[in-house]
Amino acid sequence: MPAIVSVTTENPPFKYTQAEIKGLIYDLFQPSYSAIDRMIKVFDSSGIEERQLSAPMSWFKEDHTFAEKNERYVEVAVELGVKVIRSCLEKVDETVVSDVDAIFYISSSGIATPTIDAKMMNKLSFSPHMKRIPIWGLGCAGGAAGLSRAYDYCLAYPRAKVLVVCVECCSLTFSKEDISKSNIVGTSLFGDGAACALIVGDTAANSMEFKQKKLPFILASQSTFMQDSEDIMGWDLKENGLNVVFSRNIPNVIEKWLKPNVEEFLSLNKIDLQDISYFVAHPGGKKVLQAYEQALTFSEEMTETSRKVLQNHGNMSSPTVLYVLKKIMEHKTVHGEKGLMAALGPGFCSELLLLEWREVGS
Repeated sequence: MPAIVSVTTENPPFKYTQAEIKGLIYDLFQPSYSAIDRMIKVFDSSGIEERQLSAPMSWFKEDHTFAEKNERYVEVAVELGVKVIRSCLEKVDETVVSDVDAIFYISSSGIATPTIDAKMMNKLSFSPHMKRIPIWGLGCAGGAAGLSRAYDYCLAYPRAKVLVVCVECCSLTFSKEDISKSNIVGTSLFGDGAACALIVGDTAANSMEFKQKKLPFILASQSTFMQDSEDIMGWDLKENGLNVVFSRNIPNVIEKWLKPNVEEFLSLNKIDLQDISYFVAHPGGKKVLQAYEQALTFSEEMTETSRKVLQNHGNMSSPTVLYVLKKIMEHKTVHGEKGLMAALGPGFCSELLLLEWREVGS
């Protein structure tokens, strides 16, 4: 089975507390939004303490066109992407950029053609024959979906070494003109960040030396689409850029829809929920984590790592689940322990992966 051998993360340099961001939003919206005193309370109940953004606070006080927002996205995405690829490969002995066979670039918060992966190839010494697979628009499900597609690729090509690179600059989509509840909620949650994972096929894994002696192997994955659910989560593309769409029913959808989805997936793989030692959950928000616990009858201990990532970084969309995986990979794991990765995104859809920690070479 393909193995996840390295995961690293990078954040933009502008770090702010939740209280600082709350103050900025209140000052910007108070003159024109009569409900701001009630809505601003979502910042206090978010479970977030600090976030990293792609621009200084002063930038968000100014008006910006979609072109200006996107230009900054491209600049930041390339910079963070290059850094996180380098750090990911440096963790694996004798693995260099030119060894990479394919790259899945995952993002939903900006647009570029050629895509960001091409721009990164001009700054790193990748093979000119490396396969590029950019994936756009899966939002919060993107990180898990990227791992799933890399898993598929490595099953087909067991000698392959594949990178999944997720970069999001969600904060740059902020609009001063959008006084919708979705915008207020999104602004209380979103942060920016990048993550990179190296996934290798069986043959490649057997020929490599690893600093970490136990690694998560991907046993299976499942993608699930909910019919006629486009209004639950996504972007509205308007003159000023990408305006966030959030349904207030997301936690209810999770509670009712996720459990049978997960049970079907685990049953197909002859696994019970009780066999899961690690829950690698995308922390979409505090209420989302509570909905996971309710739906799957998991304790708060199972979502503790996801909660800490949310607390320290906010919801960064696609990279966030890889932040959680990185933290769990740093735990002292036992050979044979199982993990369930779950992320939900626009569509509405879910992406599930079944992981098993194994001694390398076992």
